[in-house]
Amino acid sequence: MRSLYLFLFISGFLFINYPSFGQSTILKGKVHDEQSGKALEFANIALLNPGDSTVVTGGMTDLNGHFEFEASSGEYIFRAGFIGYKSYHESISIGDKKNLNFGVIKLESEASDLDEVLVEGVTSMFESDIDKRRYNVENSIVAEGATASELLETLPSIQVDEEGSISMRGSGNVLIYINGRPSNLSGENTEDILSQFPANSIKEVELITNPSSRYDAAGVGGIINIILKKNSFQGLNGQVNASVGNRDKYAGGLILNYGAEKINFFTTYNYQNRRRFRKSDGKRYNDLLNASPLLDQDAYNEEVEKSHLVRGGFDWNMTPTQVLGFYAQGNINEEVEDETLNQRSVNSAGGLDSLSVRAAMEDEEGDNYETGLTYNWEIDTVGQKLYASFSYAQDSRSQVDTYEQSYYDETMQEVPNKWIKQLNDRTRASELYIAQIDYEKPLGKSSKIEAGLKGTFGTWDRGQEFFQGDINTDFELVRNDTVSDEFTFNEDVYAAYFIYRNKLGDFGYQLGIRGEATRTLGVQERKDLEVMNDYFNLFPSIYLSYTFQEEEEFTANFSRRISRPGIWHLAPLYYVSDLLNVRTGNPYLNPEYTNSYEFGYMKGWERWLLNATIYHRYSTDIISRITRINEDNITIQTRENINDRSSTGLELINQFQFGNWVDAIFTGNLFYSTISGDNLENGANNSNFSWTISLLSNIIIPKVANVQIQGNYRGPIVLLQGELLPYWGMNIGFRRDVLKKKGTISLNFSDIFNTRVFKIKTSGPSFSQDRVYNRETRIVTLSLNYKFGGFKEKRNGRDRHGGGDEDSEF
Repeated sequence: MRSLYLFLFISGFLFINYPSFGQSTILKGKVHDEQSGKALEFANIALLNPGDSTVVTGGMTDLNGHFEFEASSGEYIFRAGFIGYKSYHESISIGDKKNLNFGVIKLESEASDLDEVLVEGVTSMFESDIDKRRYNVENSIVAEGATASELLETLPSIQVDEEGSISMRGSGNVLIYINGRPSNLSGENTEDILSQFPANSIKEVELITNPSSRYDAAGVGGIINIILKKNSFQGLNGQVNASVGNRDKYAGGLILNYGAEKINFFTTYNYQNRRRFRKSDGKRYNDLLNASPLLDQDAYNEEVEKSHLVRGGFDWNMTPTQVLGFYAQGNINEEVEDETLNQRSVNSAGGLDSLSVRAAMEDEEGDNYETGLTYNWEIDTVGQKLYASFSYAQDSRSQVDTYEQSYYDETMQEVPNKWIKQLNDRTRASELYIAQIDYEKPLGKSSKIEAGLKGTFGTWDRGQEFFQGDINTDFELVRNDTVSDEFTFNEDVYAAYFIYRNKLGDFGYQLGIRGEATRTLGVQERKDLEVMNDYFNLFPSIYLSYTFQEEEEFTANFSRRISRPGIWHLAPLYYVSDLLNVRTGNPYLNPEYTNSYEFGYMKGWERWLLNATIYHRYSTDIISRITRINEDNITIQTRENINDRSSTGLELINQFQFGNWVDAIFTGNLFYSTISGDNLENGANNSNFSWTISLLSNIIIPKVANVQIQGNYRGPIVLLQGELLPYWGMNIGFRRDVLKKKGTISLNFSDIFNTRVFKIKTSGPSFSQDRVYNRETRIVTLSLNYKFGGFKEKRNGRDRHGGGDEDSEF
């Protein structure tokens, strides 16, 4: 708590109330779609003469749906309009006030007056802002009954590898946020975190490819922010959903909301029970003197995972300008896993030298709890705002792995004295505190400052007790003091940022600087080892934009970022599920740094939106996966800092609207990557061209069903010691309204052609290796969803104050 008290003490000195510039009355606000809540960009805003309705002055909303312009005193008719929506009108009087804030104006779609076919028209999943892309996945059909990880695989620009690690535009080290905050769920990889959130619990996904100084500097590949569902409607209302998939995959959930005049309560519950299998094959060639030249491996793994996720809280409008929020979340998870691994040593003539069969069983239980407070204060009508939050999360997990391994000679005769059994009792625990405060203040008509402080304080603990029994111990389990170990890691990050933005005519710019001081301590019990690190970095960011005309804009930006090694890279514990392929961490890793540049062009036509981006990333001290082989034919995989990596590419996002019944998002990404490890003992360099293609399309079959088609292709990804080979896949889903449109029934098919097979080639001194991982991805899911309670909006017309998770900065 020492760091938290210091952080809260310092925060009181940051925010100074600067005087405002300019004496004219400023009109400002936002325009949103009433039904979806999405911002409407390029909506028309005007002040009309009450006598003849002529336009006196006005403006247009920006990419965030925000408008701001000056007007002189007088009586007016205020009008907000957008093509395809009913116009909003209000009689206003402008007097001596310097500012008039309209808050959020919600426009009603004209589709409600048309025939039934147009009411069911296509709703696009994709929106583009200056620093992020937002995907509305609430109605994603192809991800029904899936997990958050499987949902992300369906989005453009995102790839998931054989271990569940996520990359964006071909770059790894992506930072995952849940509702704008880092998640503390335990896991050896990202997939363990995301698998505990069902896709049905997610409303939106934001992709931030080049974050500004407002965001954490971590995550050189960008930030993926997952926004969970939370209703804000008046009265008691909710949703219930259930799904069933082939081979024992079940899920269900409930969302409840009670909205009163000044307070809104919400709660959600999700349950998952999923059985999945995984197959793998590998061939490793070596030129060792005392080993068979070929190791031929195959494995079959089956797991059953059950989880309960409960989340609840409230938003309380304490005053017309202040909102206090509270949330709490709990997750209980259990997993049982069985695997059989066959390992054949093959001689140069293709004959069998020996065979070992390793049977493994994993039993894991865990729980995670998180709670937090948020506070929003709209200080004045000018736009001066204060946002503060505090959260705490703790996680604990226990995992017991048992192994029995038999051995056969070249004649397939069992050799009893080489039979072994093992037990590995693994524990994981962590705590994470996050406190932050953010401030915004406009300076005149078109400029604004933003500033903030943030503290992140985490502790992670990994331990294992390893026992082995063989012929020498009469097969009694005896503790192995070399493999048994414990590693504890503490990381405190103190951050502060300042941003100034301004607009001069059609030219806009934003300048930011972020400072982060980091203190880390890693302690290994077995070696009585302590590794300390203490460093400070500045992370500048620059955003430039120029608007040529309506719906045509050029942007350029730069940011510097950091990727700190985490517990899963640092912990020097031996992971021994496969005795011939061992993994361990490296407690001496240093952070890697990245300079990221982007040049973008966006232009919209009536039924086509083009978003083109040229990007370049240059990283130093890369944390790279390194594999070496020893004299006993055992590969040891770890992480080391290598020289550098660069990636240069062109990404094209095309959004098409074909009539009222079909839309499509087509994304293409072509990039060239180089990676250099000359600092290693034997040196290594690699490079290649690669590309990704993605298609996401929504089709309306009038009075029958909505259809969604998603497919992607990923080219080869360069690694220091090899590459990930190309793969592709396609999903399709169908949805139909039932029960007077209060319910939906969906049927989706993932990986129709069963082609999402991950292949990796690796080579190093004395060895080369080809591995194939085939996870169960071809899944058929039937889902039901029902809404009740009417879903009446809490406020009609306009909302002057807003608030909530989705409007908060992080």
